[in-house]
Amino acid sequence: MYKDFHAVDRWTKKKVHCLYQALIVAIATRHADAVDIKFLVDGRPVWIALPHPAWVEYQNRTGKMITDPLAIEIAGHYLKTALESGEGVGREMYSLTVEQTLQNLEAVVSEELTAAGPA
Repeated sequence: MYKDFHAVDRWTKKKVHCLYQALIVAIATRHADAVDIKFLVDGRPVWIALPHPAWVEYQNRTGKMITDPLAIEIAGHYLKTALESGEGVGREMYSLTVEQTLQNLEAVVSEELTAAGPA
């Protein structure tokens, strides 16, 4: 859903193309306790940093793991929401809190359940 998507920038009303490019453990690159997920937004690099403690908190709450594909979906959902709400125009990096990460995770799971339809 969020590896390759379009969003409409709130301020310019321009449709932008967002494309997932990379997932990097930020400890290695910037000594941060996070996973950095890179998207290209109309060719411009944008990073979404998801904090590692969110993985632990999610597992404690649900007994489930955040997988790499799920982390990409969380970051993509956040990016689309940020662009469409006008948050942080032109930013190169967004750093989410644990709660923001879990809220976007819940939104992604809810969208997937809705798309799957009734059981």
